Amino acid sequence: MQWQREREPAVSPLGDGQASSDGQASSDGSLPRWLRPLYEAEEMRAADAYTIEQVSVPSLELMERAGTGLARVCAERAHRDPIVVVIGKGNNAGDGLVCARHLRAEGREVEVLALFAPEELSGDARTNLERLPGDRPKPFARERLEGAALICDALLGTGARGAPRPPFDAAIAAINDSGAPIVACDIPSGVDATTGEVPGAAVRAHATATFHASKVGLHVRPGAEHAGEVVEIEIGIARDAPRPRRCGLISEEVARLYPPRSRYGHKFRTGFVLVVGGSVGLTGAPALAALAAQRAGAGYVQLALPASVRDVVDARLLEQMCLAFPERDGTHDPVSVERLGELAARVGCVALGPGLGRTEAAIAFARAAAAALPVPIVLDADGLGAHAGELELLATRRAPTVLTPHEGELARLLAVDVDEVRAHRLRSAREAARRAQAICLLKGDDTLVALPDGRVAISAGGSPALATAGTGDVLTGIIAAFVARGMEPLAATCFAVLAHARAGAAAARRLGADHVIARDVIDELPAAIAGPGGPAPPAEVGGPRFPRRLG
Repeated sequence: MQWQREREPAVSPLGDGQASSDGQASSDGSLPRWLRPLYEAEEMRAADAYTIEQVSVPSLELMERAGTGLARVCAERAHRDPIVVVIGKGNNAGDGLVCARHLRAEGREVEVLALFAPEELSGDARTNLERLPGDRPKPFARERLEGAALICDALLGTGARGAPRPPFDAAIAAINDSGAPIVACDIPSGVDATTGEVPGAAVRAHATATFHASKVGLHVRPGAEHAGEVVEIEIGIARDAPRPRRCGLISEEVARLYPPRSRYGHKFRTGFVLVVGGSVGLTGAPALAALAAQRAGAGYVQLALPASVRDVVDARLLEQMCLAFPERDGTHDPVSVERLGELAARVGCVALGPGLGRTEAAIAFARAAAAALPVPIVLDADGLGAHAGELELLATRRAPTVLTPHEGELARLLAVDVDEVRAHRLRSAREAARRAQAICLLKGDDTLVALPDGRVAISAGGSPALATAGTGDVLTGIIAAFVARGMEPLAATCFAVLAHARAGAAAARRLGADHVIARDVIDELPAAIAGPGGPAPPAEVGGPRFPRRLG
């Protein structure tokens, strides 16, 4: 292991780089600079309170700026009148009333519908009710939404938790059923701003005008599916106000950490990846992982395969070396783990699991290999399945571990129903990372990369082209290559997510999203890794949920 220690002196078992000069997370648990901070509800409340109490910015002034920005977002999307603003009775109602006032000042026809009697409004919301010119708010009724050119949802704010109760639930259903475009105020009503969970009725917005900065719940499913385009409205929160410390969007800045290949380097020092997997009938997965690793920059890739499938995989590959290992029942024999450990002594990263199979021998081999290997591993597919309900087995590893499950795999790892993971993606990813003391990458358009300490990096979005067989194996190969090249594991995993999304978007533009296969994604990797200068510009990656700023 002397070679490994010399090559990667800054890598810790959990991927928490100590140095801040290269953009890594510091030892105090703050977010790396290449993550664009996303606020939880409590973090946003703290920033508001600091600005109001410590910097003496009146809360009424913050509300004015929020409502002004909301009005602009509504005006841009309403090409005719009337615009209907639906309000509750909290601060969101005040934002909605400011919005209605500015739209009326511009000559727009605006109707305000209130779920509660106006006298129930208080504080800044009551002040803005008194400032509203023209007609007073009318009681909410479903039929009053008919003919609306646009509906502004100002019912519930970021502080709301749990399923909306009456009369909110019925109003949300009516708004969704109206058929009109919907702009949400700060967060779609019914979406949890901190988790993205949707425990009951929730508005399905076409756009969300969110204040100061974006919220976690706008980027994590199922909440992300309700957000539409996310537009950030600058409202004047103090620059030195408390900042988010737990979640952030993966930004293009992470690409700067990809180490260039030295002219004096050689194949072993530019990334040595070992792919361990394959079994009878499952030979494509390790081949795809190996191809992706080399396209992603690994200088040398070997595959450890059961003897009976070595020739099958070898026939598909040219630059990668295939090694035959003892087998049992068509897959790896657990007795070969010792040989695997000897082989891994010079390896930068091991991709363990693609095509391994689910026999008893495969499960025993995967568990023994994960426990014994002294180098970073990316655990995928059947390597994950071998640890179903036994995540704690991975917690004793001393080298970095990256888990790459989809929702079904994560459900099996946690021994819960898949619907539980689907409804609580953020919580589930964090739980797996904590129990395994590993990085947990939960796949999806909102791919989540969770650390054991609760910090989470979130993908701004990928491409539907990636929803095809084999692209998960490609992602595994990319992560392994980046780690083997010396990137800190968290940064390597996040940049792999970004490059994978870029490559998928580029392949979709070339072939159409319905026609992309995993090999097409591999073909696009060089340009995707190179960045915006290639054919897959970052704007394609973010899609409608990557926040754009409205000052």
